[in-house]
Amino acid sequence: MPSVLDFEAPIAEIEAQLDELRNMPGMGTDQMTKECAGLEAKLAKVRANIYKRLTPQQKVMVARHPDRPYTLDYINNIFTDFTELHGDRLFRDDQAIICGMAKLNGEPVMVMGHQKGRNTKENILRNFGMVNPEGYRKTQRMMEMAERFKRPVITFVDTPGAYPGIGAEERGQAEAIAKSLMKMAELTVPMVTVIAGEGGSGGALAIAMGNRVGMLEHSIYAVISPEGCASILWKDASYAGRAAEALKLTSKDLKELNVIDEIIEEPMGGAHRNYKQTAENVKNFILSSLDDLKKMTPEQLFEDRYQKYRNMGVFAE
Repeated sequence: MPSVLDFEAPIAEIEAQLDELRNMPGMGTDQMTKECAGLEAKLAKVRANIYKRLTPQQKVMVARHPDRPYTLDYINNIFTDFTELHGDRLFRDDQAIICGMAKLNGEPVMVMGHQKGRNTKENILRNFGMVNPEGYRKTQRMMEMAERFKRPVITFVDTPGAYPGIGAEERGQAEAIAKSLMKMAELTVPMVTVIAGEGGSGGALAIAMGNRVGMLEHSIYAVISPEGCASILWKDASYAGRAAEALKLTSKDLKELNVIDEIIEEPMGGAHRNYKQTAENVKNFILSSLDDLKKMTPEQLFEDRYQKYRNMGVFAE
């Protein structure tokens, strides 16, 4: 069973009642079956009521859920023949980001995305999904390869942000992110981005300049984390809920601002409740986006991406 978030207490209570009822002697009788059906209907109603009314701060909690599907989960459920490629040919392989060749319905593509861990050991290995400069230089190498072999680029974004350590700064973190942005801007192959969990600052944007950008319903995407914003504006991270509202970081907000192109529906109760259905919804978005982008020439793909990001925001004199 997935970890329970604070606001999910009513859901967990009904689920516990259901488990207890299913394990009682005599299960299978008409009366017991009827009681189970009643609890299941109540559970569906309570879950729907809660998830249709999530606050921005609660959306942050869902986006960070420890059982939420990560890049490797999407790769295993959407693509075939995945071959991971390693290293930036300069320093080392950064395991906070996954890159490799794969096939999508038989078509060769380049896939890359942030990767978090499920436990302490994995999170240390993956650096909690926070990428060092060598990770971004690895993605640049893969983008160049995709360009050379005319393969579409598919990216999955899920990071609190780029790693802010001293070593990362010494090795040129800002330059690596800037170079990644330039590399994406130059691509003449289709690029599709999925905001799968947390989209944190430049660490997210460094692999997120897709021609088409889809965002899972309960994901977040912002220039800074709510806690970081609250620490700067109010000198107190406990104001994170207020900051989350001000940042306009939800999929609904960002669709209205034209920062993303499509909201990808999640199963009721969040992506962590049903990996298979979530992956199917994500796959449909990727396929429909590629169908649209394949109609464009390389020059049109370049111009499409340029105009998309050039036209963001409001200019006032």
